[in-house]
Order: sequence, then C-alpha cells, then structure tokens
Amino acid sequence: MNRPPSTVAALAALAGVLALGACTPASADDPGRVRVVVSSYPLQYVVDRVGADRVDVTNLTPPSADPHGLELTVRDTAAIADAALVVHLPGGFQTAADAGLVDVPAERLLDVTTAAALRDEDPHFWLDPLRLADVADAVVERLAALDPADAAAYRADGAALVADLADLDARYAAGLAPCAGATLVTSHQAFGYLAERYGLHQVGIVGVDPEVEPSPARLREVTAVVDAHGVRTLFFERAAGPGVTQWLAERAGVATGVIDPVESHGEGDPDYLEAMETNLDALVAGLACG
Repeated sequence: MNRPPSTVAALAALAGVLALGACTPASADDPGRVRVVVSSYPLQYVVDRVGADRVDVTNLTPPSADPHGLELTVRDTAAIADAALVVHLPGGFQTAADAGLVDVPAERLLDVTTAAALRDEDPHFWLDPLRLADVADAVVERLAALDPADAAAYRADGAALVADLADLDARYAAGLAPCAGATLVTSHQAFGYLAERYGLHQVGIVGVDPEVEPSPARLREVTAVVDAHGVRTLFFERAAGPGVTQWLAERAGVATGVIDPVESHGEGDPDYLEAMETNLDALVAGLACG
C-alpha cells in the first residue's frame, strides 16, 4: 500500500529513534511522571482518569481533529519512542497509528482490542460504558506494573472511573428501557455497541467510514426504514454537521437530532461523561419510545 509522504517520513524517524535504545518510564518534563502515548481521545480520557498527576499523556490525535484521518508527525514518533506505555486500538480505525506503532515492543504497547471485546469492523467500543470500564481495568494493571510505588493509587483512581462508568450504564439502561427495540438512524454507523447494549437497532446512513457518500439506493433504503418503523428523528454528529442527514430528514418528514461519537476532544468540549449524558438526553427525546 502506498503511504502519504508525511507518514513515510514519520515512520523513518520513528525507526531511527527506536534504534537509540529502550526508554525509561519517567517523563523528561517531570521525572516523577510516567510517559504515556494514546492514539485517540477515549483512550486519553481513561489514562487521564487512571493516571491523574502520575502520568504525562500525549494524544497522537490533535485536539478537535478527526481521528480517522490521523497522520503522524516527527514529534509524534519521538513521543512514541520515549513512552513507557502506548495505548492503542489497532485494526484500521487509525491506519497511520497502526503503521507507526508496528515496531513498538509488546512490553510497551497496550492493544485494547481484547479488553474492549472488539468485534466486526466497528471500533467505537467506548460508546458502551461497560466495555470502556474493561479497558480502564487493563490500563490500571499496566500502569501499576510500570510504577509499582503508585500501584494503589492507580487502582483507586481506576475503581472510581469504573464506578462512574457503571453509574452511566445504569442511567442509560433506565432511560432507554422504554425505547427497547427502537430504530436508531445515524449519519454513520458508529453506535453499534451502544445500540447492542441498550436494545436498539442501529441503521447508519453510511457505514463505519464517515467519509463515504451514501448511494441513491442507500438513501432509498433508509427512507423505507424510517417509514416502516415510525422513526421520528435522524441523528447527525456534532462535528460533521447535518449535511445529508438534514436533507434526508426533510424528505422523510422527520426531525433531526445531534449525537456525539466522542471520537475527539477540543478545548472547551464536554468530556466523555458529559458528552455521553448529552447523548442520552438526545436519544430519549428523539427515539420512538414508550
């Protein structure tokens, strides 16, 4: 596969830095902190919560950027080489990160695929709070092993995060119980784990890749689903805007709503828990429940 020049240069730089030798766990900025690199916001949220002020976290995805389109910079490759731990979800969600992390030793890489119980081609496991809680447990164990002196603190902060996620799950289960079996139509197919957990049926206007344009045939299929299942709201994503979702809703005679896949985070944006609470409110208001 041909890679963009920026990716090739970054990979070459990473190989050179890795050749210098293994890193130490401590942060260059603060020798008392563990250097951690993550590839996307949901993983950053977990590491920030579990690690607190004991970790120095670098997110390869810039603030507010689309994680699907990530390209590594030379600064990113240096951060990867210096990290005591790299937390990543491989499998195509971020192909540049997949390529850039291929030479990271297993002892410094936490692949969250197993902890997240990832399946099919949908990477958005964090929209199921209980899957994210399982990833938090995996992060706790790796950080505790890297920094045994603070193991008890990692476990305490991890337990607090897991409790928050269990509470979020309980609120979702209660709020969406009257909506069991409802059809959730979204601009792209990012909400499968959420739908599975809470008894909804997801229909994406496009598939997992949000950059793909829906065909006329697909638009007709979704319109038929809206008519057949009494769908009241088509949901588009906060960052992407209404686009084709608004166009389709107008022709189907239904409303639009906003739902956040919580893939990225910018300054002033709600954090994971806040975004998920807002999503719950939108779902309860927009789905055909009762």
